[in-house]
Amino acid sequence: MQVFSKEDQSAGPGAYRFGEFELFPSDRRLTCGKQEAAVPPKAFDALLLLVRNAGRLVRKEDLVQALWPHTYVSEANLTNTIVALRKVLGHDAIQTVSKFGYRFTPPVLGEPDVDPPVYAHFVRAKELITERSLDSMLRARDLCLLCVAGDPGFAPAWAWLGRCCRLIDKFSRPSAVNLELAQAALRRSLAIDPDCACGHHFYTQLQADLGQARDAVVRLVRRLSRHPREAETFSGLVQVLRFCGLLDESVEAHRNAMALDPTAVTSVAHTHFLRGEYEATIETYSGRKGYYLDAAAWAALGDTLRANRLLRDRLEDPQLSPLMSGLMSSLLALTERRNQESAAIIAATEVVHEPEILFYLARHLAQAGEAAAAVRLLRRALAEGFTASRTVLSDPWFAAVRGQAESDAMLEEMEAVEAENRQAFTGAGGETALDTSPALAEQ
Repeated sequence: MQVFSKEDQSAGPGAYRFGEFELFPSDRRLTCGKQEAAVPPKAFDALLLLVRNAGRLVRKEDLVQALWPHTYVSEANLTNTIVALRKVLGHDAIQTVSKFGYRFTPPVLGEPDVDPPVYAHFVRAKELITERSLDSMLRARDLCLLCVAGDPGFAPAWAWLGRCCRLIDKFSRPSAVNLELAQAALRRSLAIDPDCACGHHFYTQLQADLGQARDAVVRLVRRLSRHPREAETFSGLVQVLRFCGLLDESVEAHRNAMALDPTAVTSVAHTHFLRGEYEATIETYSGRKGYYLDAAAWAALGDTLRANRLLRDRLEDPQLSPLMSGLMSSLLALTERRNQESAAIIAATEVVHEPEILFYLARHLAQAGEAAAAVRLLRRALAEGFTASRTVLSDPWFAAVRGQAESDAMLEEMEAVEAENRQAFTGAGGETALDTSPALAEQ
């Protein structure tokens, strides 16, 4: 999170634009249309911090520390400052997250030092990416390319370009070009701005897919030493710790993220699933567009009718990627006891740079009685960066692969990799980062 300080009262020429307002950091002015909007100094500082972190939770203690450093003030001071801002901006411009802090909600349509046409392309690209269709991703990619051509130093545009190219790779047939562009764009984003939050977030997801989860864990733990209150970093750790087989630590990272921001979104549902906590999987997977995981959890609980209904409804989606269609169709065939058909679907499904999905498909094969094929996929998942020995040892669906010489050797390899992952996590200070989170220390 970017924090305002007395030494950083200028973000360069230009203004942040939102609605009818323009916020000029260098001149410390706020205008609405052509009229100057009167804002007290502390309220201006608070607004600048909120706008710089638009859409993200800014915790109360961070606002107090930024506005009144080295000074004790009551929470009423901050409340009065927010009230003063709402009188100018409108009540809905600043959302209260009860007991935690505030979030600036209007879309920011311009930033200092970024040409307005470039920023307009950037805003539209982000809108298109949220639609999550192949057509919208392709249009968003073209807009992001226009952004970085117009302003090569605009780090967030490079980050969103990388995210867009990776999603195109997922939604369509995998392409080395899209993957290489995604990697190059995300690295460029972090080279321009090593603290670019969205760059770190998107790069974490890409590293997980590319078998670099351990590297991502170390990078994120080190980032926490600089940004200990960043919920997004803990959210990223939830995923990559799971890929490393550190399931308990993944859940702990989720708790840290939620302690910092109760609205944070993490992938902890997948971690619960690997731990055999299927009710928790369903609970934490709700509230988002469902695909596979809650249906798999219902099937694991024995409610195949509910799982089948979910899968059949979702398989009718024309925007469903071939990979997700294969994953869901193979599960549906299993729950309907069409084991050979499930195995055939898996054999026909192309999986590129998706090690977690390889693990799920191996689980399907094991349940179908195809132990040798399941072990081969588990070995491939391990080679491509995903390990979960605990799940293979405890999940009833993996029973067919346990107790065989080949699978026992594979489990030993998994456990050895997990030990190396734990050593890297601990060596980077990971246990300390989870145990001494400022949010948890306050509770």
